[in-house]
Amino acid sequence: MIPMSRIRSLAALAATVLLGVLVSLPAGAEVRIDITRGQMKPLPIAIPDFAGAGPQDGRVGADIARVVSADLERSGLFKPVDPKAFIQTVASLQVQPRFPDWKAINAEALVVGKVEATGDGRIKVEFRLWDVFAESYMTGWTLAAAPADWRRLAHKVADAIYKRVTGEDGYFDTQIVYIAESGPKNDRKKRLAIMDQDGEGHRFLTDGSELVLTPRFSPSAREITYLSYYRGVPRVYIFNLDTGRREALGTFPGMTFAPRFSPDGNKVVFSMAEDGNTEIYEMNLLTRQKARLTNSPAIETAPSYAPDGSQIVFESDRGGGQQLYIMGATGANPTRISFGDGRYATPVWSPRGDLIAFTKQKGGQFFIGVMRPDGSGERLLAEGFLVEGPTWAPNGRVLSFFREAPSDERGRGQSVRLFTIDLTGVNERVLLTPLDGSDPAWSPLIP
Repeated sequence: MIPMSRIRSLAALAATVLLGVLVSLPAGAEVRIDITRGQMKPLPIAIPDFAGAGPQDGRVGADIARVVSADLERSGLFKPVDPKAFIQTVASLQVQPRFPDWKAINAEALVVGKVEATGDGRIKVEFRLWDVFAESYMTGWTLAAAPADWRRLAHKVADAIYKRVTGEDGYFDTQIVYIAESGPKNDRKKRLAIMDQDGEGHRFLTDGSELVLTPRFSPSAREITYLSYYRGVPRVYIFNLDTGRREALGTFPGMTFAPRFSPDGNKVVFSMAEDGNTEIYEMNLLTRQKARLTNSPAIETAPSYAPDGSQIVFESDRGGGQQLYIMGATGANPTRISFGDGRYATPVWSPRGDLIAFTKQKGGQFFIGVMRPDGSGERLLAEGFLVEGPTWAPNGRVLSFFREAPSDERGRGQSVRLFTIDLTGVNERVLLTPLDGSDPAWSPLIP
């Protein structure tokens, strides 16, 4: 359960964000990254420590600069300049950047920041982004929050820089929920866990006494739906992150699994297996009424809504093999969209609506790929002995998934790890977790 003090501080941060001073002045020629291109040279950016009015503020300022730098570097689009090369001091930067000093070390962008304690016990963070070669101001703002939320402020700085330079929304002030795995292969303990997108703030949400699978965030990022074998009965549950309480989606005659929220958060779509038949259903969380969306003798599962809620992509073997289909949100007009070699599974619609990510199995290998909603433009981004479970960052430009390494004949050496990769397929990164990790789900931007 999250302490009430933490909930209040997050609410205060959200309110302050709405009141933040957001100032973006027009400039002439300026640095810009075309994120739609393939492999490119990362943008050199200088991120000195944020200045502080006192020693404590200075320590926080150094930590914020470190997190901003790590966020931007991990995106693969930015290359933070080594601080050892800096010529101008942090103190003199507060007056005016000396652009020749930054040009001399080949920095193309410069971040100048300051941290200051406020009279009401919060910390105020200011930052400015400069185009070094054009010697022009690009963007900046001032925000305040509780001291415990300094990392969120750092992620918001990184999001603002990312958006100003790329033209796309950032994804750093987000969380990832996943399944933490431990123990031998034949007795695997699986716990629901959550962390910030950079692996910090990690905590377990369940104790491992029951098997849990397929967690998914609500649009508000404050609830998670998942499958649990509580007391040996497989059911879909909803977990409230603010209260720590959970409730069953409902009592059904068969096994329920593969849940996912609708874009408005008012419904959950899921699969139910009954009498040897697996179909897709939708539960209205307001009325507690369920509706059957598919009706065939095939296995229908892994449903995912389009971002406007008008359609659902799912996997089915109704055509004789495991393939992807799209239907209307009420189940109308199911249409096959995958026609490549191999089997397709775990589809998930991009938040932008332009792509569908999936898992593909072909020739003994697994792949993470994307295709357009009409099935065209299939591209494979990652492969391995077992890669599975793609999930989108809220900007629709980055994916997370998990990769399993095989064990030997004695069951040793098995590992399951989380990864991220962008749509170019060239910026694959390990996402470190305390234990093995599988089944990731990326949150929307945190309110």
